[in-house]
Amino acid sequence: MEPKWTKVLREWAEALFFALILALFIRSFVVQAFKIPSGSMLQTLQIGDHLLVNKFIYGIRVPFTDWTLLPLSDPEFGDVIVFEYPKDPSKDFIKRCIGLPGDTIEVRDNHVIRNGQPVDEPYLSGLPGSGGYMARDFGPVTVPEGKYFMLGDNRNNSQDSRFWGFVDREAMVGKAWRIYWSWKTKPDTRHAGVYVTDWGSFPPVRLERIGRAVE
Repeated sequence: MEPKWTKVLREWAEALFFALILALFIRSFVVQAFKIPSGSMLQTLQIGDHLLVNKFIYGIRVPFTDWTLLPLSDPEFGDVIVFEYPKDPSKDFIKRCIGLPGDTIEVRDNHVIRNGQPVDEPYLSGLPGSGGYMARDFGPVTVPEGKYFMLGDNRNNSQDSRFWGFVDREAMVGKAWRIYWSWKTKPDTRHAGVYVTDWGSFPPVRLERIGRAVE
């Protein structure tokens, strides 16, 4: 007869194993958590926001391949998307989809013109007038088939498709869905470009941002 303590241990081990498998499945195919480390998507996303990304909507990617199965939809204009950085696929970037395959995109005086029509972008309100990369005119360019044109909402301080080109459909990781946590942050003066939780403010959590949809 199996001792009670070994039976309990075995049940716990089985539960932990299946929980791990479920967590890996969810992370690989359904949702994944990401942290915002920079201000390129201000004001939509703040430095220190933690968000969930819907990986299922653009299709299930077969691990270690570029194959995508069962896509529910293709990326749409205005989607905020996490994707593999074209210059280094080991890094994930997040930007807004501004150009779909076949679109003609140009930027004039920091305003987007899509297929000859100015784009209304209310999410740009309240942004500072200058930044590290400077506003500049761009285009026009036509987005090739299977590619997408991505811009940061903080146009004056964003490395995006104006600098490194289009993003492949296969590089799309998922659509930003909802903020589940957000820390108030401040620059770490010891390390350029690094932000740390601002424990000097109380509370250090941005409670008003928790649960907010990413749009």
